[in-house]
Amino acid sequence: MFSHVVIFWTDPANPKAADELIAGGQKYLAPIPGVLHFHMGKMVGSHRPVVDQTYQVALNLVFPNKQAQDDYQVHPEHLKFIDNCKALWKKVTVYDFA
Repeated sequence: MFSHVVIFWTDPANPKAADELIAGGQKYLAPIPGVLHFHMGKMVGSHRPVVDQTYQVALNLVFPNKQAQDDYQVHPEHLKFIDNCKALWKKVTVYDFA
């Protein structure tokens, strides 16, 4: 199993950016072959100081292995997601683990 977690800080000048980003993920990323699990949503506030609350959207993808994730990275729909949605975020951080 290979997990790919992407954290997005959206453009504060666009109040619809989080919703548009999630819609783009559902359209372009969820159907890509090799994605076993797709979950994309908004940050949930917490009273716990250990919880990062600076971002707006997170993406959690699970693949059967690293090769499937590597194939996903160059898939045309992933590249369309980047091209069509990159204006919605100001910063992205990725966490990959197996």
